[in-house]
Amino acid sequence: MATGLPHYRRITAGAGRGLPGLVPALHPALHPASGAGGADQEPSGFAVGGGGPGVGRPAPAGFDTVTVPVRHGLETVDILRLRRACGTVHQTGGGSAIAFLVPAGVAGQWHLPGTSCTPGAKQLPATDPRWVMPPAGPTAAARATDPWVLRSALCEAACTLTASGLGPF
Repeated sequence: MATGLPHYRRITAGAGRGLPGLVPALHPALHPASGAGGADQEPSGFAVGGGGPGVGRPAPAGFDTVTVPVRHGLETVDILRLRRACGTVHQTGGGSAIAFLVPAGVAGQWHLPGTSCTPGAKQLPATDPRWVMPPAGPTAAARATDPWVLRSALCEAACTLTASGLGPF
């Protein structure tokens, strides 16, 4: 399937054990502090596709919020928009951070330095000026960003900002 867009294959908890060079700190299912990753367990927010045991399960209702500093967040939004993978994003009340909506249940497994993930999401009206990527569609429903793709884009944005002399942030 050649669409010109990169294809992402998510690694599930059982599949990552045999891969050499996979850093456990970057994959929540293999992170020892997360409590997930047993042979009969799987992380709720990350085994959504890719042929693993989580395929076909409905996503949990609601959202969690991944928050990053503004410069890092805006660079990440640009990367996600180029990949056509950006969900709903808004600026926090004080204007010092960008908040990405991710599926509920991700907060327990999110381990990425420089970011924070909190359960729940503040529901803003669709006309609020703080939206960076507002809810779209006829129902103006918020759309979550895939947490694995978001993690990749956050790391890429951090590298880009550091290389251009604008990091660490």
